[in-house]
Amino acid sequence: MTQLKPSHSTRAGKWLKQGTPDEVYFSFVPNPLPPKPPVIYTHELQDLYERANRALGRLDGISFSLPDPELFIYSYVRKEAVLSSQIEGTQSSLSDLLLFEIEETPGALKTDVVEVSNYVAAMQYGLKRLHNGFPLSLRLIKEIHRVLLEGTRGSDKGPGEFRRSQNWVGGTRPGNALYVPPPVSEVLPAMGAFEKFLHGDPEKIPTLVKAGLILAQFESIHPFLDGNGRLGRLLITFILCAEKALSKPLLYLSLYFKENRKMYYEILQRIRTNGDWEEWLEFFFTGVEKVGLEAETTARKLLSMFEEHRLKIQKLGKAASTALRIHEFLKKHVIVSLPAASKELELSFPAANKAMLNLTKLGLVKEFTGKRRHRLFSYDPYLHVLTQGTEKPA
Repeated sequence: MTQLKPSHSTRAGKWLKQGTPDEVYFSFVPNPLPPKPPVIYTHELQDLYERANRALGRLDGISFSLPDPELFIYSYVRKEAVLSSQIEGTQSSLSDLLLFEIEETPGALKTDVVEVSNYVAAMQYGLKRLHNGFPLSLRLIKEIHRVLLEGTRGSDKGPGEFRRSQNWVGGTRPGNALYVPPPVSEVLPAMGAFEKFLHGDPEKIPTLVKAGLILAQFESIHPFLDGNGRLGRLLITFILCAEKALSKPLLYLSLYFKENRKMYYEILQRIRTNGDWEEWLEFFFTGVEKVGLEAETTARKLLSMFEEHRLKIQKLGKAASTALRIHEFLKKHVIVSLPAASKELELSFPAANKAMLNLTKLGLVKEFTGKRRHRLFSYDPYLHVLTQGTEKPA
């Protein structure tokens, strides 16, 4: 990245010269939101915004027709946790997370998968606080950050506290970094303005636009020593739910960002270097439309698949009743052990075992340990749908 002159500034912010005579670098201090001059809505950008809003509305609508919305939220949140963490370099898959949740994770994977599990916990914590009437604020952001970093490699980097030292993105030091966020003295003022914008000061803007601007601004401020990318992406869901753009947290953009990772970071940087908020919003709205339509399609596909499997199971005759109960359990716990299923459903172990074998013969369930004891079963067609795009990074 070309170093910028100290006097260089854009509508998005200014670059400050810092460092020592031996090594000079420039850190970026973003201007308060909303952008000034305001975002220019070309015909193309306006069209993208309207399409993204329609996709969001359709996705919100399907949440009312789902027989069990929490089932999809359970799955989508975990998929998002894996993808958002993978963007930051975490080597963990969705299967790793599901195994971790039933205490079956190999020790070598636990460091990475704890970070993913914490993302789920942070999402749930934030949504619960918002549901109980707590405002989306700096205090809540700090609380969520503490949950996100608890017991992870970042647990020694001030969980729940804004940074008190300079950080950077890429490179080994600020002098060779790809991006250097604001100096410590500018973090609190920047986050103070950030909170005002969250609360509609100096002006209220459409929720979807606000979510896009907030994500980019948070990434630029980088107020914590660790977890900024993950928390920034969490904020999208929190804003959409807090402002009632979504009734249920069903929109997750991390797969889009992962698939377009290079562009994601390049466009964020062009906000800082060129003040190009319009290009960023084009990218963001495109992602919302794409992911919103895909999520709606996936939800309908899963509903159809579940019904198809239910009809298959009913053909088992007398054995169908217990097998259907196991099937319902697998929809909420994609990977299970027989003891867990028998305990939860209050079935004898032989009855649970027989039902699982029947589901295996139907091709719905797969035993994947190859062991005689401590066997684990996955709802294989469902797991296949969920894991698309979450394969471990090469």
